[in-house]
Amino acid sequence: MKKIISVPIALTLALATNFVIGQNTRFSDPETVVRDQFWGDLYAGGGNSFFCDTSFTNKGFVMTDGYVYPLADVRTALACGTSSQCSQDNRYRQISSDLHNIVPVRTRVEMRRRSVRYENLGDAARVDDCGIRESAQFFEPPEHVKGDVARTVAYMAETYGLPLLGATAVFEGWHELDPPSDKELARHRQIAELQGNENPFVTNPGLMNRL
Repeated sequence: MKKIISVPIALTLALATNFVIGQNTRFSDPETVVRDQFWGDLYAGGGNSFFCDTSFTNKGFVMTDGYVYPLADVRTALACGTSSQCSQDNRYRQISSDLHNIVPVRTRVEMRRRSVRYENLGDAARVDDCGIRESAQFFEPPEHVKGDVARTVAYMAETYGLPLLGATAVFEGWHELDPPSDKELARHRQIAELQGNENPFVTNPGLMNRL
């Protein structure tokens, strides 16, 4: 009898100390995903830009699809070459199609942060009109999305074996400062329904303490 009971107990302990993150396995054509699922479904009626929190009614020239975990850093991690070369890599195509990592961003903001390291810059860096601080290759997002950034970077790192783009303590601090909001949870539910997998750092925020 003891042996029969010990198996589920051991399994329970294993599940308590380890978590498995489901990957995006539904989408692997980034251009189609951005056009149809991102702009066509998630933001068909407009929304608010991620960093600046300004409203928009359609994509236009001002807005673009941005990547919280920049694709330049994904290419570096995969060592797949240039953007053109990496577009032939199935792994890169899967990662760059992950909707959890794609957000609507002002074009001028996205141009400045395509390969960055996230950091707390404090008063040493000037704050722009969106609440962003920048210094060399470092980027500090506005406070209202610091937690969103931390949970997205953690998801990308854990799901695809990518390196964190900053210090663990920075992301843990941002997560504590900015816990999941109703807006983040609503977006997350939409993406999970479209893509078929969740970001567990959003649904189970305590996982951020295991980075």
